[in-house]
Amino acid sequence: MVLVFMTSAQSDTDLDQQLILASEQGDIGAVQRLLDQAISVHVRDAQGRTGLLAATQGNHIEVAKLLIEAGADVNAQSDIKDSPYLLAGARGYLNILRMTLDHGADLNSTNRYGGTALIPACERGHVETVRELLNTNIDVNHVNNLGWTALLETVILGDGGPRHVEIVRMLIKAGANLNLADRDGVTPLQHAKQRHFKEMVGLLIQAAAP
Repeated sequence: MVLVFMTSAQSDTDLDQQLILASEQGDIGAVQRLLDQAISVHVRDAQGRTGLLAATQGNHIEVAKLLIEAGADVNAQSDIKDSPYLLAGARGYLNILRMTLDHGADLNSTNRYGGTALIPACERGHVETVRELLNTNIDVNHVNNLGWTALLETVILGDGGPRHVEIVRMLIKAGANLNLADRDGVTPLQHAKQRHFKEMVGLLIQAAAP
């Protein structure tokens, strides 16, 4: 019979990882028990994820709420620069996004593509998420590493359907610069014309009219 002795440091590490796993699985009971044992909400796994980021990935709203109320950092970024705030914005997880905004979300933080939370939210057609972000002081004209603004990404990567048309309308109202072109000098209007997105073309022309 072989006896395995676990050191205190090993035990603490195991509990740390249990917190992240329980958060990822949405097991609020297990998360609460671990927090009651004074496990830090700031522990990370091998990918640099906190429990809050793991909970956000699964859109586990109640677990996220519990962790945030326990002091979890809504801006803590993983090795690939995801944070609870940025990921909630990108995926359209509106409830968690609102919680992060209420607890100090850094509107200037950027993902691995150099984009704010607004840019992927626009690209993916998350209308209500975009609306929520535009109610903050987020920079509507931020340019990511690809040389694209939220408006450009909506046109270039969107499908031209009702959700993306509505987002173009909201971005225009929020003060998006219609003349900010991509690295090749192509404007949002020109991209919309190339893709035959007639409704977007109409909105952009109307917005540019004196």
